[in-house]
Amino acid sequence: MSLTSLRFSNRLLKVLPADPVEGPELRQVSAAYSLVKPTPVVAPQCIAFSEDMLDRLGISRQEAQSQAFAEVFAGNQLLDGMQPHATCYGGHQFGNWAGQLGDGRAINLGEVETGKQGYLTLQLKGAGPTPYSRSADGRAVLRSSIREFLCSEAMFHLGIPTTRALSLCLTGEQVERDMFYDGHPCMEPGAVVCRVSPSFTRFGHFQLPAFRRDHELLRQWVTTCIQLDYPHLLNGSDSPDRDTILQWFAEVCDRTCTMIVHWMRVGFVHGVMNTDNMSIIGETIDYGPYGWLDDFDPHWTPNTTDAHGRRYRYGAQPEISHWNLYQLANAIFPLVEAAEPLREILDNYEPQYRQRWQAMMAAKLGLGQDMAHRQEV
Repeated sequence: MSLTSLRFSNRLLKVLPADPVEGPELRQVSAAYSLVKPTPVVAPQCIAFSEDMLDRLGISRQEAQSQAFAEVFAGNQLLDGMQPHATCYGGHQFGNWAGQLGDGRAINLGEVETGKQGYLTLQLKGAGPTPYSRSADGRAVLRSSIREFLCSEAMFHLGIPTTRALSLCLTGEQVERDMFYDGHPCMEPGAVVCRVSPSFTRFGHFQLPAFRRDHELLRQWVTTCIQLDYPHLLNGSDSPDRDTILQWFAEVCDRTCTMIVHWMRVGFVHGVMNTDNMSIIGETIDYGPYGWLDDFDPHWTPNTTDAHGRRYRYGAQPEISHWNLYQLANAIFPLVEAAEPLREILDNYEPQYRQRWQAMMAAKLGLGQDMAHRQEV
């Protein structure tokens, strides 16, 4: 398969309501997504790509080195079938409800049907403003883009659920950033990363319509998520009933638990576990101020803006993930209309995490599973 023969299905756009206004102008949006095109750059140049992701998408290495590839994945050109859009969501940031957030510097190019690899969405980070950029420019700098490209690929090869990186392109433009948040911004080289995932749906996609009491859009998001990301739960049905929604929530909790155990296994600290940065399919997403432990310090955080409260420190990640799942449960409550089954699922999270953490630690020490269980005695 060549670059121009990629098949785009864009299933999410076919079933969820679109913003009637197109373009990057800032606005409040009462829909699932807004159609918005990447902003062209002056001199796109691809400087890195993942050979594994090229193979999964069926793109040759020779084509990845072409100028046509750089033009597409820096945002200058669109392939047939691409429908660039940014999605609308909300979230809790540092424990406080922040209202509408959305894809502020991420633009989804479209969903590729790959065959063996299933459906993969291509998303550009740093491709220009969207209706959700607020006061920002929608751009990214080379420094942070390299960090995202390298870390997401490293996490994958460490066996950790994560979004992937296809490419890293220079834009030929300069972007102003305050690197140290000390009031002394400077100009840095601009860059665009193409991220890849089966789904970029976040907890915040359900929180915002729930907060707005738009229960119809909430049901549409839950139904679409289950249909596209958890189809095995439907058992041939077209739409989920209450029991199916509860099974879905339980599996979201299960996948999130697995991801957090992996983070703790390798000493990874996400740094900004806001609910809008939590993937509904249990992948590590949004590599911002992340870091890795140099020595064991459960109170360490790489996020300088979190240095005082240390809400997202290494040792708090299991607790924060549980808190975030509690917010998701609150969001979907209008569709379940019963607190007890949601509470039972949430109550199982802590013992489930503890059991998996103990099994992980036992495995790191070369001990059998029975040794992990003996620690409970």
